Amino acid sequence: MKVYKTSELRNIVLIGGAKTGKTTLSESILFECGVINRRGSIEDKNTVSDYREIELERQNSVSGTVLYAEFKGHKINLIDTPGFDDFVGEVVAGLNVTEAAFMMINGQNGVEVGTEVQWRQAKAANAPVVFLINHLEHEKSSFEESLRQLKTQFGANVVPVQYPVNEGHSFDSIVDVLQQKMLKYPSGGGKAEVLDIPADQKEKAEEILNSLVEAAAENDEALMESFFENGTLTPEELKKGLKLGIVKRGLFPVLCVGAKPNFGIDGMLDFVINYIPAPNEVDGRSTKDGKELKCNAAEPASALIFKTSIEEHLGEISFFKVYAGEITEAMDMVNGVNSSKERISQLFAVAGKKREKLEKVVAGDIAATIKLKNARTNQTLNSVKNSGDVIVPIEFPAPKITMAVKAKNTSDDEKLGAALTELQKVDPTISIEYSKELKQIIMRGQGELHLNIAKWHLENIEKIPIEYYAPRIPYRETITKPAKAMYRHKKQSGGSGQFGEVHMLIQPWSEGMTPQSEFPIRGTEEHNLSWGGKLVFNNCIVGGSIDARFMPAILKGIMEKIEEGPLTGSYARDIVVNIYDGKMHPVDSNELAFKLAGRTAFKEAFKNAGPKILEPIYDVEVMVPGDRMGDIMTDLQGRRAIIMGMDSEGNYQIVRAKVPLAEMNRYSTALSSLTSGSGTYSLKFAEYAMVPGDVQTALLKAYEEQEKEEE
Repeated sequence: MKVYKTSELRNIVLIGGAKTGKTTLSESILFECGVINRRGSIEDKNTVSDYREIELERQNSVSGTVLYAEFKGHKINLIDTPGFDDFVGEVVAGLNVTEAAFMMINGQNGVEVGTEVQWRQAKAANAPVVFLINHLEHEKSSFEESLRQLKTQFGANVVPVQYPVNEGHSFDSIVDVLQQKMLKYPSGGGKAEVLDIPADQKEKAEEILNSLVEAAAENDEALMESFFENGTLTPEELKKGLKLGIVKRGLFPVLCVGAKPNFGIDGMLDFVINYIPAPNEVDGRSTKDGKELKCNAAEPASALIFKTSIEEHLGEISFFKVYAGEITEAMDMVNGVNSSKERISQLFAVAGKKREKLEKVVAGDIAATIKLKNARTNQTLNSVKNSGDVIVPIEFPAPKITMAVKAKNTSDDEKLGAALTELQKVDPTISIEYSKELKQIIMRGQGELHLNIAKWHLENIEKIPIEYYAPRIPYRETITKPAKAMYRHKKQSGGSGQFGEVHMLIQPWSEGMTPQSEFPIRGTEEHNLSWGGKLVFNNCIVGGSIDARFMPAILKGIMEKIEEGPLTGSYARDIVVNIYDGKMHPVDSNELAFKLAGRTAFKEAFKNAGPKILEPIYDVEVMVPGDRMGDIMTDLQGRRAIIMGMDSEGNYQIVRAKVPLAEMNRYSTALSSLTSGSGTYSLKFAEYAMVPGDVQTALLKAYEEQEKEEE
């Protein structure tokens, strides 16, 4: 493949709900541009995009696929993304490394739930959007109704630049308003015959063109002056205005295609190279130190890895976009995040399994390499000259669902750990950790389908049978009133024994509290606990009843018990411990004795200090269509939620609430059921709060039964 200049590059991402035709369109584009010599189909399980085993089995995309096409002296990089929101990370990655999103619309269904969900992602990424109305060859399709819904949902700046003629079973022609021509396609699709617009379509085409001219002029003062002066714009001015409007998200053009019959592909690609900006015609990407990379091939090289894939026979493939400079085969680069050195052994332009070898990749281009030693998704590769630069990473969405996972066979535990590590490399929207507190492997993802696909991968590719189960809740324990306790540890076994006696007063800790005055405080240690909250340790010993050298041992014993709270085995927090008396033995006292005495005294005091269980509370934000608000509010109240406020955004309502984590298990599934998939939510840890009395009683009973089972 030839080396393309930055100005000859176009990068687009195909987004939209499931079954809108993204993969079929990709196949037609690759066929028309000669990348493949035969079009595959989803039904025949031989498309370029959906080539992974799980995609062939499900007949829909679960991963973004990087593709390329060459058209009229330009290279077009396109990313085909999944339509289900569970795989939103692929959409977010695509939106961040391309200059425009092409949103597919099923002409039979118009604006669907998937359209609205992915529109919000494009808006969050500030990505230009072009709408592609597809499936126009179907009897039930309606371009006009789809256009009406787009305008209603996304505003008057949705403007058609094409429309179909003979829509339905006879669909074979598209009027291109910008060219003022009709494109008529032969049976089987391919290159259009360019004809004059029929007389019965002239008035409609001119009316749409006039609307386009006016909309384009609004994006630039000079164009607006020219429009007022001349009543129209020249073709060059119209092109400039449309391009500006697309980049600024002031215009959302609408095109039409028949991806399956292969109609409208050339018209779409013409639009891409004429109206979608080259990578150097938009704002650059920033580095963490404030530098802007403007896709200039003359600068030192910088590239961002936006996707990692593991392929059979090849191993790990890293997909990257070059934001500055040029990258050549056998080039030595430096990872800006961890300073490791990497050699670019091979460079590829990738279209699914098809790989075209490259000698050089310039700023603005997307390519892939293999066998990087220590580079991951969202890390920066730099030339040696700018080795410390770090491109601002892609912000992937936070997980929405949490499950505990374990291997069905304990003999697979080590193998499972390695497989989960590899899974996290490939999918940055999956989070995996071993919780020492919960004694579980915790997996977080975007939804139940997302985690089910991960399960399929582990069981079918890695051959590790696993099971998901509800994760334990990270409760905390604390006290509500002061209490005293003492404990004497005494043990004699032949020679020297063990002796230590500790008297303590414990109190609830709170910010700005007044210290107790019953005993003089001779020394204070404040410990910020890694799981939140504080432990304040006061030495109140007068007269040497306990030697100072034993105080660290007493503290150690208390810390051991704090890590395994007396009520439910959860971490304890926010406690002041005052050691005010005790006894030693001149021979038998040692650190172990005082550690055990301190531990047991603390346990006894804790039980008498009005112990309470704290539960994690999360800030939850739910976005739902207005007509589903009643169901959502009822469901949240059933989850012990406290409603904090409500807002509106377009046709959606946003509910903000504080909800106990214990009540959020499988909420993504419940929300999807209540809103037919149109609701979304996010959650973020807020605070710990005391559980209601009935909940505490139930938790204590459950813990007691668990202890009996383990005995």
